[in-house]
Amino acid sequence: MASTEAVHTIESLGIGRAYIYQEQDKLTLIDTGLTDSAERILAIVEKIGRAPADVRQIFITHHHNDHTGSLADLVERTGAQVLAHKIEAPVIRGDRPPAKPDANVLRSILRPVMGSAAQPGASARVDRELEDGDEVDIGGGAKVLHVPGHTMGSVALFIPKHRMLFAGDAAVSTLGLGPPAGPFGMFNENREQAALSFKKLAALDFDRAFFGHGKPLDGEAATLFRRAADQLD
Repeated sequence: MASTEAVHTIESLGIGRAYIYQEQDKLTLIDTGLTDSAERILAIVEKIGRAPADVRQIFITHHHNDHTGSLADLVERTGAQVLAHKIEAPVIRGDRPPAKPDANVLRSILRPVMGSAAQPGASARVDRELEDGDEVDIGGGAKVLHVPGHTMGSVALFIPKHRMLFAGDAAVSTLGLGPPAGPFGMFNENREQAALSFKKLAALDFDRAFFGHGKPLDGEAATLFRRAADQLD
């Protein structure tokens, strides 16, 4: 990949990760971390020699607070356009409450600790409402993939030119590769649909994968996805 086009992982956001996709003419931020993550994110922007105004797009994978917590703050400070799935958009704008996740024992135990992460961040605008198969101007043309389950409007971003996948929380690599499970799956809105969405991602052809939770995979990522998908049958 040319030096003017790169992915920067932003860690230390409390729960999960965000990413900056760097191109010569713009930066695209993928998710925004928890509330009060804006300073950390903008520090990375400065570190790579760019300015807040270079952040032209913010791609939101889903409405949970660990992905949208700093969205309103970053929109105000960058002027970036916000892209999210049409199902998530009303929740992000504050026009509709989020759906309740599947009930399970694990959630009832851990909800007091992690429950705030499943709520949307402060209300923010959404400039473009996405659907499955839409193309966005990232990396020479990126494909939007609707991957419902964790939330029903979750989306992933596939960049064929660079054989790269941003999975959001449709896949995690923290406790082994797969759809959200354990503490990461306790706020799934539909566990069965989450498994189907993981299989949808596993059918793609990519080398690198980036997650909201867990370290990225760099090399033969699709092969690892397919092996993990086979275990779901």
